[in-house]
This record gives sequence, structure tokens and C-alpha cells, in this order.
Amino acid sequence: MERRNFLLTLVALVGARAVFAAGDKTPASIEDMRKNWKTLLANNADVALTTEPLDRSNTVWRQLLTPAQYHVLREEGTEYPGSSPLNNEKRVGVFVCAGCSLPLFTSKMKYDSGTGWPSFFTSIPDHLANKKDHKMIVERDEYHCVRCGGHQGHVFDDGPAPTRERWCNNGVALRFIPA
Repeated sequence: MERRNFLLTLVALVGARAVFAAGDKTPASIEDMRKNWKTLLANNADVALTTEPLDRSNTVWRQLLTPAQYHVLREEGTEYPGSSPLNNEKRVGVFVCAGCSLPLFTSKMKYDSGTGWPSFFTSIPDHLANKKDHKMIVERDEYHCVRCGGHQGHVFDDGPAPTRERWCNNGVALRFIPA
């Protein structure tokens, strides 16, 4: 019985940590941050404001991207956990696709998941497209930038309340623009 109580207490503490990490994220405030993401965009920021798809050859992508960016964005690779400086980014601003500068997340959507990758509990609406990934034993929900098709990461259902989503992103696939 003591073991059961210990486990229940541990689960409650972990759940409280996730809620505390997300702050005041009621469904209404999440919808507000998804709708009003442009308020965190710096004046004259170099971003794409259209989701119209880009059509570039692999040759052009290789010229525009670093080898690490190309591997993740174009070949659906994954960077090593803890390797991205964006994992510790705490400033106010917007995270954009490193391939095409389409805004994908804001700093208000970010939280520390403890996984070693930048993580977000929601995203900017209509800027990411999901598909099923069967590369691992377990089926995963992979997501890509709708403008350039660049692979960003995977979304899991173990994030903080109330969305319970963890958009686990490769930092090399993002660029941060401070407000």
C-alpha cells in the first residue's frame, strides 16, 4: 500500500510540474496566443507571411541550408538531444522555419519538456502539416512546415495541460527572432 501511495504522489507531482511549467494556459488563453502570435513579432522581422508552397530543387536547398539543416529539413533527420541553443532560449519572440522563415511557434508556446529538444504545447494555426511516421516501431505523428515542406519534428500527447501536446522540434530546423 505504501508503494501505491508513493507512486500516486509522484504522478501528482509530475503533473503539477507540467501544469506549473505551462503557467496560466487556459483553453481561452491558448486560443488567444494562437490567434495573436503577430504581437510577438519584431517590427520589420524577416519572416514569410504567406503559406503558399515553395518549389525548390534539392540543389537549391543544399545551397541555402547548412548540412545539418539539410539533413533535418529535407531528409527528415533528427539532431542530437541537447545540441541546440534554442532549447534554452527564454527571450520573447517568434520561432520560424529555418528553411523558409514561416512563423511556427512563439515564446509563449514554449516550455521545458526535459527532453533536450525545444518543445511547445501548441503551434501557430495552419502553419504545420502532420503525417504519420512509421520509421520507428511505434507509429509517430510527424509534422512539417506547410510552406517549404521542411521536417520539424514530432508531436506527442505527453505535454502539459490543457493541450497535453508536446511539439518536439529540432532546433536546427528553427530560427528565433526576438521581439
